[in-house]
Amino acid sequence: MNDIPYLLRGVTPVTTESSVLVSSSKYLNHPRMRDWMSTITLKRNGPDRPAQAEMYEIIAILDEIQDMDYIEDLFAKERKGNPELDRWFSEGFMSTYGADDFKDYAEGTLGYIFYRDVIAKNFDLVIYEQAKPETQYAFFRYRSGQTHDLEHIMTGGDFNYMGELVPAWARITTHFKHFSPELAGELSVLSMFVNLRYTVRTMLHYPHVWPVCQNAVERGMRVGRESGPFFMARYEDAFDLPLEEARAKLGYVGAEYVDTSVPSASWAERS
Repeated sequence: MNDIPYLLRGVTPVTTESSVLVSSSKYLNHPRMRDWMSTITLKRNGPDRPAQAEMYEIIAILDEIQDMDYIEDLFAKERKGNPELDRWFSEGFMSTYGADDFKDYAEGTLGYIFYRDVIAKNFDLVIYEQAKPETQYAFFRYRSGQTHDLEHIMTGGDFNYMGELVPAWARITTHFKHFSPELAGELSVLSMFVNLRYTVRTMLHYPHVWPVCQNAVERGMRVGRESGPFFMARYEDAFDLPLEEARAKLGYVGAEYVDTSVPSASWAERS
């Protein structure tokens, strides 16, 4: 025993008859996940493959890996002890607004800011196409897609690469605040994988951006810890309100806006 390095003690060699890689992790067992993970964490940035394009790949990969029946069961159990969540699912509210619905909001209101920062800059209102939801998890993801850009505004996350960390970490943190750990984990894997692009790449290749990256993570976590279950917010009820009043009405606390456009451009290796 004394001849074995301290950190290697307890390691048990594992043998297998399998001719391919086998692991106790369903994520490590998935070839596309292994390739995607190594690529998006270790690569530098370049114009040939924008960071946002990588999201489409991970969504499809997770659809193959996650146990949807298990997630449905977790939601069903959660609803039994959470009347507000149960009512939210039962109502099944989905937004139907279009770009033209935001032109006449007064300056300073949430509707005005959404028009200025999203619609006027030609961002798509639909981040990625989804079929109309037929399950609880599909509905949760559908609404998350509908409200993502609004969560940027409400959490203080700028509309750029470092700004993406703020609503994402607010989401992860609020999931673990308002759901069981098992359900929160299943709901947060997408945000976690997406976030790795920004955190790991920044540390490896763009350390000068790290303080901005860390601050964005911290700001997102603060909003998640201090806010209510904003994933159930109905923003139509607050579009006509000044931003701070809209945040108060919808249960957002602790938001702080920071302009991260310059470090994000540096991170993306834009001249």
